[in-house]
Amino acid sequence: MRTLVLAAAATAATLAFLHPVTPLAAAGPSVALVAPDGLTLPAPKAGRARPLVVVLADNAGAETTDFAIPYGVLKGSGVAEVRSVATSAGPIQLMPSLKILADQTVAQFDRAEPAGADIIIVPAQMKPKSPELAAWLRAQAGKGAVVVSICEGARVLANAGLLHDRRATTHWSALKKLAKAYPDTTWVRDRRYVQDGRIISTTGVSASLPASLALVEAIAGRAAAQATADRLGVRDWSATHRTGDFQVTAADYRHGVGNLAAFWAHETVETPIGPGTDEVTLALRTDTWSRSYRTKVVTTRPGLGAVRSRNGLAILPDAEPRAGRYILPSHPTPAAEIDGSLAAMAKRYGSASARLARLGLEYEAPRRAAP
Repeated sequence: MRTLVLAAAATAATLAFLHPVTPLAAAGPSVALVAPDGLTLPAPKAGRARPLVVVLADNAGAETTDFAIPYGVLKGSGVAEVRSVATSAGPIQLMPSLKILADQTVAQFDRAEPAGADIIIVPAQMKPKSPELAAWLRAQAGKGAVVVSICEGARVLANAGLLHDRRATTHWSALKKLAKAYPDTTWVRDRRYVQDGRIISTTGVSASLPASLALVEAIAGRAAAQATADRLGVRDWSATHRTGDFQVTAADYRHGVGNLAAFWAHETVETPIGPGTDEVTLALRTDTWSRSYRTKVVTTRPGLGAVRSRNGLAILPDAEPRAGRYILPSHPTPAAEIDGSLAAMAKRYGSASARLARLGLEYEAPRRAAP
């Protein structure tokens, strides 16, 4: 009974995660770059040919896909200088999987870049009410940074006061709670990303990919975004979304509790990594599989040495390879990872487990064009 109670509590917590006060100062010239779907970015600050983008993590932990996808997409596009930045030195355990080292701490960044960042990406954080995160984001916003929350990174922005009297969105499962906690924010449904001035927010985890492409387009135009999308295998990065498609049923809850309680059916699975591993592919694969409530995903490499991903993210392997473990299948493009992983998961664990993962990612499969 105790196991079932703990499992129920863990399921509720996981499903919940599954998932400015004053005018901001102007930054750089008044010329703006506008994407067709409505994202507008100021030109880079004085002396910069490209915008400086920070992807931010608290060392207590940040969400895997929210962090790795904007980093990989923006850096891989070549349209921006991108740095991973953490609140302090040392490893960061992304959740639900991957361990990384950031390029700089916030203190190091501040010393190196007194003018501040042009764009800051804020993933969901394990400690969204961190005073250090809030203070640093307020300071950066005061220097004119565009602040972008991914998924429940909106909690961090709301706690910092950056969503006061603004429109914003977040993971579908968090909308009601955030509307109650922060009633001075207008919480938007049915739009994958929302911009209000220098604040941009997105829906759940999987929105990190289209939102990142929308940022590429706002920075460098449609052709640059299309070239990046073609490499990733993405066909659409519009803001179109249907929030009502995502809701937990009684059957979902029972299945989640059952998966957690059936500890004897849990398994550890591997995904090998090495120098040049694509961080977008890796994040989508590990994040999707980790949401089955059956699986612990570990990255493996002989010798356990740190590796640099395709675009320079420092990743620390979790374990040595072990004979007999299931190795997660790969797919032809990064964008195919979610669909491919969900299909493989359904075959291995059943369609109900795959549905839990889809809800957690707030992922809607691409619609087929009408014949």
